[in-house]
Amino acid sequence: MAQQTETGTSTVPGPGTTGNRVSARIAAVSPSATLAVDAKAKALQAQGENVIGFGAGEPDFPTPEAIVAAAEAACREPRNHRYTPTAGLPELREAIAEKTRRDSGLEIAASQVLVTNGGKQAVANAFAALCDPGDEVLVPAPYWTTYPEVITLAGGVPVVVPTDASSGFRVTVDQLEAARTPRTKIVLFVSPSNPTGAVYPRAEIEAIGRWAAGLGLWVVTDEIYEHLVYGGAEQHSMPVVVPELADTCVVVNGVAKTYAMTGWRVGWMIGPTDVVSAATNLQSHETSNVANVSQRAALTAVSGDLSAVAMMREAFDRRRLTMHRLLNEIDGIECLLPEGAFYAFPSVSGLYGRNLRGRTCASSDELAELAIEEAKVAVVPGEAFGAPGYFRMSYALGDDDLVEGVSRLAELFGTA
Repeated sequence: MAQQTETGTSTVPGPGTTGNRVSARIAAVSPSATLAVDAKAKALQAQGENVIGFGAGEPDFPTPEAIVAAAEAACREPRNHRYTPTAGLPELREAIAEKTRRDSGLEIAASQVLVTNGGKQAVANAFAALCDPGDEVLVPAPYWTTYPEVITLAGGVPVVVPTDASSGFRVTVDQLEAARTPRTKIVLFVSPSNPTGAVYPRAEIEAIGRWAAGLGLWVVTDEIYEHLVYGGAEQHSMPVVVPELADTCVVVNGVAKTYAMTGWRVGWMIGPTDVVSAATNLQSHETSNVANVSQRAALTAVSGDLSAVAMMREAFDRRRLTMHRLLNEIDGIECLLPEGAFYAFPSVSGLYGRNLRGRTCASSDELAELAIEEAKVAVVPGEAFGAPGYFRMSYALGDDDLVEGVSRLAELFGTA
């Protein structure tokens, strides 16, 4: 289609004549299932419905008062009204380095830290900095919904390595080796896990790390739930357990879960200086610096003690035991006891084919739809995590709501 211009007729195609209005790359991105479920629950609540939401991946506690006070003071400081270095406030990067030494034993310099707009941008930056087109990334499933999307956007190819309840949702070296090809460049490692709550023992972390190091593979390890472990479980940082990974490992983390700061949007990536420098260049064109007020709040958070997370962990521990017990009392549902994070990941395939209020379901997706329609209970189906047949249910909600929500499911599924 020709277009008339000031200098004559152009043969440049008009809008829509060469394909879709939205690029194929962006059109292929799936929406976040976890955020979609949470949004649907909140929309129903706004309409007056009494919805119990197990979908949200965020603590139900307020941000500690000292952190809020630091943000209030920062708002009044003119220096925080201006651009600051893309990589983060120097004092925050130094504090993150010190916090990392304190909490995990990983010795790093401030120059190895990039402060990002939440942990999600840290994950995206890491894969963007490491992936060339066609590079394969081993992604153990069940996985957090964002991982495959950002890998694909970076030009990489996510290679899903399935696990299930029989292994505690933990991947083995043999499984990773079976999935490896000459195109494999990166292994994604997450412990504690979202969505399963799995926590890897030190020996398994060491085995995976030494396997990756021996092959010269990169490891991207997400430690956002590092302080949320229960019972006898312990969190170990892979580059501490396997020091030879230091030059081929990126750690992502943030303040969201430890300090109940999901809305403040402060995360970070830690890695070799050349990778961090490349990711900083990328971020300089994407977002520039993280909001300075949020950075000042994060500085107070990481420089302080861990008393706030200790209080939250005690509540989460109590709730996980309650949820585990109640879910396993429902005929057709089986649930492992989660060891970390704040999610249970029950198997619901035993409910397939049952007459549930005149309907039968053949997938966890259909069961989740039934749950919100009939019981006003919001859960995230396993399809979102590469694990059909399961629900992800957050226990980051009040004790009474937790009991009420699971009781509604029990009634819906015919065991109350």
